[in-house]
Amino acid sequence: MDYDVIVIGAGSMGMAAGYYLSKSGKKTLLLDLFKPPHNKGSHHGDTRIIRYAYGEGEEYVPLVLKAQELWNDLEKASGRKIFTQTGVLNVGKEESDFIQNTISSAKKYSLPLDILDATKVQNRWPGITLPNDFVGCFEPTSGILKSEEIIKAYRELAELNGATIISNSKVTEISVQDDRVTIKTDKETFYSKSLVVSAGAGSKDLLSMIDLDMPLTPVRKTFAWFNVDETNYNHSKFPAFGFVTPLGTYYGFPSIDKMGLKLGRHDGGDQINPDKTMVEFGGITEDIEDLTQFLNQYLPITQELKYGKTCMYTLTPDDKFIIDLHPKHSNVAIAAGFSGHGFKFSSAVGQVLSDLIISGKNEIDISHFSIKRFINE
Repeated sequence: MDYDVIVIGAGSMGMAAGYYLSKSGKKTLLLDLFKPPHNKGSHHGDTRIIRYAYGEGEEYVPLVLKAQELWNDLEKASGRKIFTQTGVLNVGKEESDFIQNTISSAKKYSLPLDILDATKVQNRWPGITLPNDFVGCFEPTSGILKSEEIIKAYRELAELNGATIISNSKVTEISVQDDRVTIKTDKETFYSKSLVVSAGAGSKDLLSMIDLDMPLTPVRKTFAWFNVDETNYNHSKFPAFGFVTPLGTYYGFPSIDKMGLKLGRHDGGDQINPDKTMVEFGGITEDIEDLTQFLNQYLPITQELKYGKTCMYTLTPDDKFIIDLHPKHSNVAIAAGFSGHGFKFSSAVGQVLSDLIISGKNEIDISHFSIKRFINE
C-alpha cells in the first residue's frame, strides 16, 4: 500500500510526528514494534519533567518553550490533562556546569528562576536536607507531563486525522530511492514518498539499513516509587526535582494521587542489547542501592520502597539529540539519541519532523542536533 509518509517508531517523537503529518493532510502510516503506549521503550512510567531554564545548555531553550506551547494545544485538542505545574527545583554546587547553565539560560530568555541557598531550600521544603555549599534553582512555571496520556492523546488525534497505526510490526528492510521509500516488515511491504525514523533504541539498526552509522548506545535505566509523608512530599507542596551530587545525578517527582515519591538516577546504567529481554528492577544490586543512598542523604524522611521499573536511554557521545534530514536523502527525517532528557521536547520534535518532511525547513534552530557532527567527511 502507498502512503505519503511512513513513520518507523510510534513512541514519543514518532507519535507526535504522525499527528502533525496527518493534521497537515499527509497520508501517514506509523509502524511500531510493540503497541504504543507500552513499557518496552522510553516513554512509560507515567510522568516526565519539563523545565525551561535548561542545565544541559541554552541551545535547548527555544525548542522546549515551543514544546510547552504545543503541550497546551494538545490539552485543548484532546481534552486530556497532561501538564501539572508543580515547579521544578534543580540542586547542586553553584559552580557546577548544570547550575551555571540553568542560571544563564534563565537570564538569556527572561525565565522566572529563584536562586536559593541551602538554608532557604530546607526551610521552604522540609523534606530536603542539603550540604551548606549547595544551591537550589527553583523554576515556578515548570512541572510535570503525563507521558503515557500524551502518547494516547496523539494516537487518538492522529487516527482521527486518518493516520494508520500498525502495532507489533518489525521492520526488516528499508530502501530509499529518490522519492520512493520501500519498507518491508515481517508481515508485509509498504511504500511511501518520505520516511521518518524515530525508533528509540532500535534506531541504530534501522539507520544502518540506509547507510547511516550513528553512535547510539542503549542503556538500562531504573526508577522507583517510595512511600512518603504526604504532608511534605505531595505535589501540591513539593516540586519535581533534579540533583547533581557527588553520588550521581538524580531526578524525581512529588507524590501524585498518593502514589509515592518517584526517583531515578540519570547518569550511569549498563549498555544493553535492545532486542533482548532486560533484567527487571531489583535484578541488579545497584538498582535499589543507587536510589536509597540518595534518599538517605538528601530526602531522609522518605520511607520504604513500593516498587520499581526499568526503561531505556539511547545515548549519543555528547548527550545531545540527533534531529536532522538524512545527509543523502532529503525525504528521510531522523530523530534519535535523546539521551534520557528528550520526552519534554517531543511535541516540538514531532512538529519539526513534520516540517522537515513537508518543506525541508522549520522555524526552530536545530543546527546543534545535526547528524554532521558524527560523520567523518
